[in-house]
Amino acid sequence: MTAATPSARVQGPSGAPAAPAHVTGGREPLTRRIRRGRPEDPRWARPAFLCVLLVIALAYLWNLSASGYANSFYSAAVQAGSQSWKAFFFGSLDSANAITVDKPPATLWPMALSVRIFGLSSWAILAPQVLMGVATAGVLYAAVRRRFSAAAGLITMAVFALTPVAALMFRFNNPDALLALLMTVTVYCVLRALEGGRTRWLVWAGVAVGLAFLSKTLQAFLILPPLAVLYAVSAPVPVRKRFVQLGLAALAVIVSGGWWVAIVELWPASSRPYIGGSQNNSFLELTFGYNGLGRINGEETGSVGGGGQGGGWGETGIGRMFNSEIGGQISWLLPAALILLVAGIWLTWRAGRTDTARAAFLAWGGSLLMTALVFSFMAGIFHQYYTVALAPYLAALTGTGATALWERRGTWWAGTTLGVTVAVTAVWSYVLLGRTPDHLPWLRWAVLACGLVAAVGLLLASRLGRALALGAAALGLAASLAGPAAYTISTLNTGHQGSIVTAGPSGSGRGGPGGGVPGGGDGGGPDGGMRPPGQGTQQGGGFPGGGTPPAQGGQGQGRQGQTPGGMPGGGAGEHGAGGGGMGGLLDGASVGSEARTLLEQNADAYTWTAAAIGSQNAASYQLATGDPVMAIGGFNGSDPSPTFEQFEQYVEDGEIHYFVSGGMGGGTGGEGTSSRIASWVEENFEEVTVGSATFYDLTRPAGAE
Repeated sequence: MTAATPSARVQGPSGAPAAPAHVTGGREPLTRRIRRGRPEDPRWARPAFLCVLLVIALAYLWNLSASGYANSFYSAAVQAGSQSWKAFFFGSLDSANAITVDKPPATLWPMALSVRIFGLSSWAILAPQVLMGVATAGVLYAAVRRRFSAAAGLITMAVFALTPVAALMFRFNNPDALLALLMTVTVYCVLRALEGGRTRWLVWAGVAVGLAFLSKTLQAFLILPPLAVLYAVSAPVPVRKRFVQLGLAALAVIVSGGWWVAIVELWPASSRPYIGGSQNNSFLELTFGYNGLGRINGEETGSVGGGGQGGGWGETGIGRMFNSEIGGQISWLLPAALILLVAGIWLTWRAGRTDTARAAFLAWGGSLLMTALVFSFMAGIFHQYYTVALAPYLAALTGTGATALWERRGTWWAGTTLGVTVAVTAVWSYVLLGRTPDHLPWLRWAVLACGLVAAVGLLLASRLGRALALGAAALGLAASLAGPAAYTISTLNTGHQGSIVTAGPSGSGRGGPGGGVPGGGDGGGPDGGMRPPGQGTQQGGGFPGGGTPPAQGGQGQGRQGQTPGGMPGGGAGEHGAGGGGMGGLLDGASVGSEARTLLEQNADAYTWTAAAIGSQNAASYQLATGDPVMAIGGFNGSDPSPTFEQFEQYVEDGEIHYFVSGGMGGGTGGEGTSSRIASWVEENFEEVTVGSATFYDLTRPAGAE
């Protein structure tokens, strides 16, 4: 094989790829650039790109408010950040700054700014996440189009947007949306740096990684090893300069991600919120423990132990991305991406060391493999929605690999590889669709039949005319995308609430640890995530499975099928904790109007209108009232914040009005601090019952007249 591959379509005088016009610095009027894009693009390229981008935006905005406040844990922190700049900076759960969420705050900042501008609502919280999804699609197109065709970029965008877990997480308020965007930007910047050994692009890649660290800590570093090795080997500059550039990029990572960490660690602990998820009020401990190595070995201090074989987080192993819990979220085109990665490397194998097409395959492929392997074997906390991190890499490999083989379809092996790829994808889609047999039962047979017919057509592409070959390719693409598109449409039409959420129709992913969410499709349950005040419900849309709205006045009730401990399937969620009951741990309380009225009375006279054990419980009441509510023990109820002595002092100083009964998180049983606080309150203060919710008035000692 020669280097006459996609990497050599346009060559300069020396045989190296010629720089496109837009790289050389030439400029043309803005209106012409918008209409035509790059000079070498076909006339339809730019309009098609803009249309696809618009379709993605409209689709992801569709039915957005059905999710209400989505994950009330993060929505409460967004609300707090919109009320207090100190809470904004630290990522506090409440505006009085008792405790932070258990992640750094970068993902909260765009949402908090949106709420400051537009007011607290489902749209104000979730629309920034949608924009991140649109931006990710745009960056993918830009990265792929620079080295391959416009068609490759458009296919990449389509595969990404139709990945069910992407449609879920770019409409949800967890940190994974910003993380996926910044990881995509990182790969784009590295590929730009590889074009000419440009230091500034490598530094920008480091900045993106640093900001991603401030979104979800060490997960941002998963793709660094393959990208660093790729640049060290393939950059078109001398070896010494390569390592100097990598050093500068590493410095950029430290500065862009470390400035916030340094401030937090140096800030006096007495005047900042407690670092949620840590046991010693240290962000570094949180980073390398609960959010770091604990996720790998399953030993998350302050949380439930992880999985391993048959453990609480599902079986680990090479097949994890394809199993009954994960497969329908991400793996529809994963076999195709792996086949096309091998094909792309084979296509470019004899190209020069600095070949940018091969670098693209290795960058996207290395990122995919590294992330997928870590996800497959990590024994700690793992949820289906984490796999959204794979979506950009998988999409880019599919778009670039398929179009690269299409350009060489005249050779028997390229047509054969395309045919095999489509056939494997159709068969795997048939298997995945079979896992939800009641959802569009005809589709699996249609996908299988069309995929196999298209595969035969692609096998014979070299003998068919151009029109028939294009027809086979179009049929193969449609068959490959039909399955994930069906799951994506189902995801867009359903509200998702709570701490554990899954994409697709009911039963496509079993949400909780060990497959614990009855009905799949959603981790929220009827009272899993709160709706903005006054917002109606939707049968079959607003609540998973077409469930009924939450009962008013209830507090921390579990959904049907929940175990007495309050956890679906008896497991624990991402923030799960052992010991004690877990009612309200993953899903917040349903706050009735009477309870809200009670808490709002004279709320301005107190630092916290109430205190509740567990962050989801506290978040529900805070979102309902708009006033700060202290989360005792953080998410799990197991963080040592506040101490018993501190809580006693808060009560003595009149800083907390009510204590919310029930909804105990981990650490409340036995001799835990949360349990001790709850027992002390119940013994010493007057009980107030509103509907089915119970409170204790901390300003009225029991027995007082």
